[in-house]
Amino acid sequence: MEINNPDIEILLPVHNEEASIEKVIREIYDDFSKTLNCQFIICEDGSKDNTKEVITRLSGEIPMKLVLSPDRKGYTQAVKDGMAVLSAPFLLCLDSDGQCDPKDFWRFWEDRNNYDVILGWRVKRQDVFWRLLFSRIFYYIYQFFFNVPFHDPSCPFMLAQKHVVEDLAMKMGDMQEGFWWEFSARVILSGYKTKEIKVNHRRRFFGKTQVYRINKVAGIGYYHFLALFKILKQMKNSKAGIKTGK
Repeated sequence: MEINNPDIEILLPVHNEEASIEKVIREIYDDFSKTLNCQFIICEDGSKDNTKEVITRLSGEIPMKLVLSPDRKGYTQAVKDGMAVLSAPFLLCLDSDGQCDPKDFWRFWEDRNNYDVILGWRVKRQDVFWRLLFSRIFYYIYQFFFNVPFHDPSCPFMLAQKHVVEDLAMKMGDMQEGFWWEFSARVILSGYKTKEIKVNHRRRFFGKTQVYRINKVAGIGYYHFLALFKILKQMKNSKAGIKTGK
């Protein structure tokens, strides 16, 4: 079920979240729909459990666009595909594991017209130790390259105006599993007006992370590191092209 002229669309990338996705969607919708004409963009990424069946059933009663995939394409591509079908003037992105508390959204919404992008800052992240350690080490490397004014540039809680999404979405892709690291860098390097808001971070409703598993961290970190050079080079070339009128 899709609606016309929603005030906002909520993008959720989903992979093997059969146990939690209905609870996550209903929690958000029950809160937002009291005030806003809202619609979901569900970016399903090749799930092997019953996730597709759950979201298809929910689409009959809750406004949403379903972007389904028979095969796994990765977090970044799933988010990009969802951004490509945005029609509302604002896009809210959250992860689908229930760790982001949707009640924090209203502080974002109050400032929606004052900033191009508003990002969350998970002050007390409820993740396992090794993931927090990996994130903190990479944060210092990342800041050496980009020096962005964010405490938590990988936070998946983000509100953006449509023109930002249309500008940046198709440029994304150098960090296959690090979409928000890359997005934060491109937002700042593109000169958009931003704000960071502290948000509550909860433990997952069910299961374990589908991306940052301990046996994958070293490989993800390596490719993320290489991507930093690519992004920086792209942005420098882009700025050089603007200065020379190309």
